[in-house]
Amino acid sequence: MTLASLLAQLLNGLAGASSLFLVAAGLTLIFGVSRVVNFAHGSLYMLGAYVAWTSVAWFGRGPVGFWGGVLLATLVVAAIGALVESLLLRRIYAAPELLQLAATFGVVLIVRDLTLATWGAEDLLGPRAAGFAGVVDLFGRATPTYELLLIVVGPLVLAGLWWLLVRTRFGVQIRAATENRALVGALGINEARLFTQVFALGAGLAGLAGALQLPREPANLGMDLAIIAEAFVVTVVGGLGSITGAFLAALLIGLVKALCVVVGTVEFGGFAIAFPKLTLVAEFVVMAIVLAVRPYGLLGQPAVIPATTPVAEFRALIRPPGRRSLAAALALAAVAALLPFTGDEYRLILATDILVLAVFAASLQFLMGGGGMASFGHAAYFGLGAYGAALAFKHGAPMAFALAAAPAAALVGAVIFGWFCVRLSGVYLAMLTLAFAQIVWSIAFQWDAVTGGSNGLVGIWPAPLLADKRDYFWFVLTLAGAALAAIAWLAQTPLGYALRGSRDSALRAEALGIDVRRTQWMAFAIAGTFAGLAGGLHVFSKGSLSPETLAIPRSVDALVMVLLGGLNAIAGPLLGAAAFTLLQDGLARATDYWRAVLGAAILLIVLLAPMGIGGALQRLFARGAR
Repeated sequence: MTLASLLAQLLNGLAGASSLFLVAAGLTLIFGVSRVVNFAHGSLYMLGAYVAWTSVAWFGRGPVGFWGGVLLATLVVAAIGALVESLLLRRIYAAPELLQLAATFGVVLIVRDLTLATWGAEDLLGPRAAGFAGVVDLFGRATPTYELLLIVVGPLVLAGLWWLLVRTRFGVQIRAATENRALVGALGINEARLFTQVFALGAGLAGLAGALQLPREPANLGMDLAIIAEAFVVTVVGGLGSITGAFLAALLIGLVKALCVVVGTVEFGGFAIAFPKLTLVAEFVVMAIVLAVRPYGLLGQPAVIPATTPVAEFRALIRPPGRRSLAAALALAAVAALLPFTGDEYRLILATDILVLAVFAASLQFLMGGGGMASFGHAAYFGLGAYGAALAFKHGAPMAFALAAAPAAALVGAVIFGWFCVRLSGVYLAMLTLAFAQIVWSIAFQWDAVTGGSNGLVGIWPAPLLADKRDYFWFVLTLAGAALAAIAWLAQTPLGYALRGSRDSALRAEALGIDVRRTQWMAFAIAGTFAGLAGGLHVFSKGSLSPETLAIPRSVDALVMVLLGGLNAIAGPLLGAAAFTLLQDGLARATDYWRAVLGAAILLIVLLAPMGIGGALQRLFARGAR
């Protein structure tokens, strides 16, 4: 590649880094002050693009129409952000990270369907930027002037934020809230107003980024999830709460992606690495490396992060299950065993899905409820199990051996990934799990010769003895029941108590002689093993799989199921999986806007029943027993 081509790619990387920084800067501001993991930030970015498109359609493609649309999009999205903060997020600032994530994911679902209802499902092509529609000759290559504008916008926004944070009273209040929120209230500052203003500022930056992206990318319904993962990566790599760190991280990731395109394919001893393919996962590789070296990001500082589960609130939910629980479980299993005799095949398929997802959710509940370790990438182990079983089956292994390969493959991944993850905590740990999941997804998506690439693998059906859906349901019921019982038993063993002790106070646990890191590592291995078993059962149930099995939405599904069922409720995984599956299936058949209804249901549970369905039922039964 020539020097001119290299410089052109670097310019593209800088333009992309500038756009990414605008989104990450808003996310960094919001997290720095409110400590809320705002999964809906990508939705604000998407709204910025759609509002700008509408403005240009109304006022024309001239300078006033385009740049007025950019300004209007920024202001409108800022107002929407302020509304979301005042109506929803203000109520969950003290909630565990899981509830915050679930609530903002509910907002994502609602905004997605509102956007669909307003603008439709088709991609909306944006206009060229007025005044910057041409090209200039740089190093013998034509470079769009709009790319050069974007390169300049990032540093200008950084300079503006620096002035705001350092030279203004508002900025001093933001920095004070970032360093010590309790001090802000003690100084007489109106915290509610400050948080709303900061959220509006962060949302406005996301809207600005979306509007500026319109000439480069059409407005579409996939923009929200496409940008949020990258924005989280930049925020974490830069260091939570550090605007300068976010800028450096965006530059680093943008340039690394550009260099991956430039390098091409390199061979090492006959093994070829196609670096352009790494652009799909380059930011996650960078994050994994940075967090392994600097656990708090480039410019981040260690922070005291509360346990995911407040101990006092959930103390009643961690008592060992008694005879009532055992009797209820046996009765439920007996009723479920009769389900195939109803003759409703579709209901049988749903029941099989619920059992599989219950094991998946229980594995995550063991990690999060018992260990206080939030995992945003738990689908990695579900997918590793599915691919492990499918590949073993494809290479001639009998079903029994292939199914045994599922938890084994997931165990290997959990042991490797967990060794790195347990060295972190809070959001840093959660984001590292996401990074590993995306790396695994990228491998499955691109390794055509082994995984089938984007087409996946097909023809993975149960053995003839279990070919009938009724027989396979009984098989899954047996294995899922045993897995759920094993997870419930493990939670009451010395390992389970040591894990909860490490969650509630790592220092006290260490003083008592508990090896906290080793205990958490074992929890990762156990959780990954059971998630892999669920993945193996899933692939034989469906007969095929694709890389979507490992994707971010699958991890979010697990988080939502844990929330619906209850973070520490004994029957939580089964209740959460049933509620999630039945809600999704029923709503999808009833309306095209089922996501919005599901999102509203998630918000109601977060606000009205934060302990989930299982937690609410256990409290009800406890009161009735008095």
